[in-house]
Amino acid sequence: MTTENLSERVSELEKSVKRAAEAIAVLRKERDGLQAKLTVLQGERDELQALKQERREVLAQVDGILKELDKLDL
Repeated sequence: MTTENLSERVSELEKSVKRAAEAIAVLRKERDGLQAKLTVLQGERDELQALKQERREVLAQVDGILKELDKLDL
């Protein structure tokens, strides 16, 4: 291999490394954005679960009240 060929090969490898580094930076940015979305969605899921539980409790209370009203035989 001549010095010129070796120099060209090194130059090509440097360009490849630079492109790979740029691609990695883009992927990291995308990953960070997706992680932020996931965090928001997890918070929303937790809130939804809490609301569902609260709804079940309210429905149970209403059911209990209705049963008590039925017992009064109004």
